[in-house]
Amino acid sequence: MAVRVEALSTARQATCPDCGSLSGRIHGSYLRFPRDLPTAGKSVVVALRVRRFVCAEGSCPRRTFAEQVPGLTRRFGRRTERLRSTLISVGLALAGRAGARMTGVFGAPVSRNTLLRLIASLPDPPTGTPRVVGVDEYAQRRGRIYGTVLVDVETRRPIDLLPDREADTLAAWLAERPGVEIVCRDRAPFFADGATRGAPQALQVADRWHLWHNLGEAAEKCVYRHRSCLRPALQQPEKPQEAPEPAASSPWPTGHRFAERTRSKHATIHALLAAGHSKRSVARQLGMTLNTILRFSRATTPEEMFTGQWQNRATRLDDYMPYLDQRWQEGFTNAWRLWEEIKEQGYPRGYASVRNYVSRNLRGKPQPVGPRPPSARAVTRWILAHPDSLPERDRIQLKAVLANCPELTALSEYVRSFGHMVAHLQGDQLPTWIEAATSAADLPSLQSFAQHLERDLDAVIAGLTLPWNSGVVEGHVNRIKMLKRQMLGRAGFELLRKRVLLA
Repeated sequence: MAVRVEALSTARQATCPDCGSLSGRIHGSYLRFPRDLPTAGKSVVVALRVRRFVCAEGSCPRRTFAEQVPGLTRRFGRRTERLRSTLISVGLALAGRAGARMTGVFGAPVSRNTLLRLIASLPDPPTGTPRVVGVDEYAQRRGRIYGTVLVDVETRRPIDLLPDREADTLAAWLAERPGVEIVCRDRAPFFADGATRGAPQALQVADRWHLWHNLGEAAEKCVYRHRSCLRPALQQPEKPQEAPEPAASSPWPTGHRFAERTRSKHATIHALLAAGHSKRSVARQLGMTLNTILRFSRATTPEEMFTGQWQNRATRLDDYMPYLDQRWQEGFTNAWRLWEEIKEQGYPRGYASVRNYVSRNLRGKPQPVGPRPPSARAVTRWILAHPDSLPERDRIQLKAVLANCPELTALSEYVRSFGHMVAHLQGDQLPTWIEAATSAADLPSLQSFAQHLERDLDAVIAGLTLPWNSGVVEGHVNRIKMLKRQMLGRAGFELLRKRVLLA
């Protein structure tokens, strides 16, 4: 069932779409049937009588034209403007498939391609020149293709999307808008270069979250470097020295078929030799080569024949086994991390040898009784957290860790002072902090972080002084991720740009 509404325009004149002149001369009429929004669960069709006018301007190339009802129809439109705007809103919110399902629910079903075409046909929104602009990257194809999103930080609205993250593209965009006064960005070199060349008059502000995040990464590397301090030294009770157990009479496993066969051959060969047979005669009788008989005859016991798969051959891991045993006794049982540690010490082989040694030799060994040491990441989290926000248990563990390691104590002081600058916007203290952190020879990762701050010093000081930041830009980056997932396989740059700017 459908509702049919018959309508007729009462205007006496219409405007030519080409030359803009008014005409009241009617050439003819015809019916149009644009669909409208459904009502009471029924679809609505407008039977609209449309007149065709003759253009009154003789020089106009258009001889006749059809009238359009403002707010109701457009050229070649099969839907009313109300229905079209509704479908566009659904497409901007839900994209193709989900939007098509929603339009079927309220009685105006269209295909997903129709919704995407409606979005693509929309004009770009008018944008002015922002005073404070935020810049960040987003992934069109993670790890391969990246674009740039620009946001008006004051109005919190996206301004534009750029197809790449090159400095030249950003510089050209900023050069067209000389009214930009502040550029909020992370510490990526291409954004810094583009902002410098495109808006030399603007003040660049490094984002505080990225600064704190980079400090956290440097702090975790420092903690991992001093990981031996994370477990307090255990005082084990003295035990009386026990006499070493006598070595086993035979290193060969009892009952093994190869071992028993070798023992039997050794006994047989020595019995025949003792009975007066020559070595060549023994070789003929047993079907062995003369060299084999000679080797067995020279071995006084079967154990002297112990060569091959059961013998402990020298490997490149032998020099690192004491370190692996020590780390295992300290409670560190991650084979991959153990391999990374000895690789830093010069171990030239791969992970498989360490994994096999751990599984065969260390898995069954008892570990010292006591609490498991905290991980480097957990200690880093305690150091980065505000002291008043730490639970009592974490505060006690952090105090014990810092008591065992003066380097981590110094690291904690550096982190706390930097956090105070971030929280209270005291960027004027940054040069003093950088000078002190650069002199911390026992914390090379912190040194590297401080040296990188010097390369972008003006923007970092501005970020630790002014209230502007890139938080709203990060929010739009997350929103772009959601829109890309909605349009999986159809999230091309142009369509994605329409949804980001118009939704």
